[in-house]
Amino acid sequence: MSNVTNIRHAMPLSPDITRAIVELDSVIAKAVDAARAAGLPQGFVVSVLHGHAHAQTHIMVT
Repeated sequence: MSNVTNIRHAMPLSPDITRAIVELDSVIAKAVDAARAAGLPQGFVVSVLHGHAHAQTHIMVT
């Protein structure tokens, strides 16, 4: 797949952006762990995350 570009190689990320990405990843992982511990089926977790990803994609392209 030579047409795929790794964003980190395309443009360096500032320390603030890197910190924000790490924090976002951490918060999402903790929320998923809490939802699973509460008994939420994995399919619901996936569907909620997919819904948010879809909504953010819509915002980016409109």
